[in-house]
Amino acid sequence: MTLTVALVGCGKIADGHVDEIQKLPALARVVAVCDAEKLMAEQLASRFRIPAHYDNFEEMLARTKPDVVHIATPPDSHLRLAKLAVDAGCHLYVEKPLAPNYADAVELMRYAEAHSRKVAVNYTYWFDPPAQAMREMIGEGVLGDPVHVESAYGYNLSGAFGSALLADENHWVHRLPGKLFHNNIDHMISKVVEFLPDQEPEVVARALVRRDARFGDSRDEMEDELRLMLLGERVTSTCLFSSHARPVAHYCRVFGTKNTMTVDYVARTVTLDGSQHLPSAIGRILPAFGSALQFSKAGFQNVVRFARSDFHFFAGLSELIRRFYGSVLDNGPPPIPYRDLLRISWLLERTWENLGEQRAKRRAAASQLGGGA
Repeated sequence: MTLTVALVGCGKIADGHVDEIQKLPALARVVAVCDAEKLMAEQLASRFRIPAHYDNFEEMLARTKPDVVHIATPPDSHLRLAKLAVDAGCHLYVEKPLAPNYADAVELMRYAEAHSRKVAVNYTYWFDPPAQAMREMIGEGVLGDPVHVESAYGYNLSGAFGSALLADENHWVHRLPGKLFHNNIDHMISKVVEFLPDQEPEVVARALVRRDARFGDSRDEMEDELRLMLLGERVTSTCLFSSHARPVAHYCRVFGTKNTMTVDYVARTVTLDGSQHLPSAIGRILPAFGSALQFSKAGFQNVVRFARSDFHFFAGLSELIRRFYGSVLDNGPPPIPYRDLLRISWLLERTWENLGEQRAKRRAAASQLGGGA
């Protein structure tokens, strides 16, 4: 059986969805796309030779009757569109974040499950090649038990997405509770939850605005640096989001009882820290050579993948879509556990609440200082 797929929301990320779906012709074919701006849908359909395009979502569902719907619209529309798609008998592939708040995320997931429809959220790095290599090594026992996890995600406000965000005071990201962070830090948190078993760990968040004010409106107040600490019973985590640190970082570092492992999503490498077993002088010389050997092996593997045309930006997206379609066809488990999808949403909401409390304290302190003056 080949799944029929429709997509709603024809913005920047939609090209990535459609491109990767069309690389899986044995599993699925895109039959229609939809956007409130009909020209956007028409252009996407033209670029990828998709047979139909619409500006009315319900009309597209009724006419094309897809098996799967990809929802690539702003988060505040996800719950409404997901319910319409589920009512039409569709499985759901939803862009991140799943919903603007935890209550909506829970309602969306429960609604889909009540109608026996499957859900995936577009956490592409979950199945990026280095993440898969990491899990394979962990399965071999090299890490031991996780003790602490560091996750870092750098962001370039001068890039295509950042520039669009700063250019428009009414951009949908500014409407999210977490603003810039809301559309990005789940990339960090999604790498942590598989090591942090606690349902509700303690959340400590601190944020600041590092760039200079230049707009004279709410854009100048958008925080662009975040430090996040997640405190579980046995495992802890620290997360760094930075719009200013260079080079732009994107890694996960897992401290275990046997080894410490670093997964670099930019270099696409997985390495273990060198251990010192020999006398001090020699023991401090050799680990550097061991690290160099690991990077050389990883580099060679990347060259081989490149030669096989298997080294591309959306490798994780492709694998996640493939696994999700497989779960639909075989009625198997979803590629990312629902518990983890909801824990990510819960952690996001606790982060916004924590940041809100900190802002309120700063305002109160500033007010008292002003009154005392």
